[in-house]
Amino acid sequence: MIASACLYVLIVIAAVTDFKYRKIYNAITYPGMLIALALNGLGELLERQATVPEDQLRFVLGQIGFGESVLGLLACGIPMLFCYVIFGIGAGDVKMMAMIGAFLGVERGLEALLWTFVLAGCLGIIALTWSVGLGRALKRAAGQMLYFLKYRGWAELTPDERALLDFPWYMAPTALAAVVLVQLDLAH
Repeated sequence: MIASACLYVLIVIAAVTDFKYRKIYNAITYPGMLIALALNGLGELLERQATVPEDQLRFVLGQIGFGESVLGLLACGIPMLFCYVIFGIGAGDVKMMAMIGAFLGVERGLEALLWTFVLAGCLGIIALTWSVGLGRALKRAAGQMLYFLKYRGWAELTPDERALLDFPWYMAPTALAAVVLVQLDLAH
């Protein structure tokens, strides 16, 4: 409960700053990672000392265990680090997803990561289709597919076409939606 509340507050703040300033600040992500690790470490410590029944502890702290928290941070952070190096994704996005992994653990963190990309991709397709029109988008996609089938490569984009693809990707709002999907178990 505490961990979930902290995660939601941090993700909402990240979503607002990402949308408004196109930045996810370290002042959000680093403390978020530390909070996740601390809550899970405290939960594990209290569980070992048996001062609080396990089911109450998990409800109050929302703890997944310190080890699972560290593994979630790494499992979500490392693939995002590759995306940062290879695709130029924002460093704040990397840290935000690592933070989400620290709160959710490996399995649920990776599920949130995948949903984040799926939702961001869908929004990108919707935005592109909205800006160029459905007919033009389908015509260009069909032309690219035919070119690919014939020449085994993609046709070079014109500067105007490249400009249309320069869409601001807001990962934090889609990460917020993904976390809600995963936390409320709506994705299954």
